[in-house]
Amino acid sequence: QVQLVDSGGGLVQAGGSLRLSCAASGLTFSVGVMGWFRQSPGKEREFVAGINWSGGNTRYVDSVKGRFIISKVDAKNTAYLQLNSLKPEDTAIYYCTIRRGAVIQTQTTLYDYWGQGTQVTVSS
Repeated sequence: QVQLVDSGGGLVQAGGSLRLSCAASGLTFSVGVMGWFRQSPGKEREFVAGINWSGGNTRYVDSVKGRFIISKVDAKNTAYLQLNSLKPEDTAIYYCTIRRGAVIQTQTTLYDYWGQGTQVTVSS
C-alpha cells in the first residue's frame, strides 16, 4: 500500500522560507511523478510543482517560479519543496501527491495517491 507522509509546514513571515518533505513508502512502480498541490479556503486545489522521478524534469506553476524549488532523493523515496521568498498569498494547505507515468500533470484527478497535507501560513 502506497503511503505519503508530508511535513515541514509552519508559520513564517513574508519573505521567509520553509522546506516541505514528502516521504513515500510501498511504491510498486519505478516511473512516476511526485508533486505538490495547495488549497486555500474557498479555492480549488491547484498544482504547485512536480518532479519526474526517473528523469528529474520539473514543472512549476507560474506564480512560484524562481521562488520554489522541488528536488528528490532517490535512495530515500523522498521529495522536497523549498519555499523561498514566501508571500501571504502562498498561505494554504500543501498536499504531496504521486502518480504513475512520466508526464508531470497539473490536474488533481490524474494523481493516484495523496499525503495528509501540511499547513503553510505566511504572515504579512
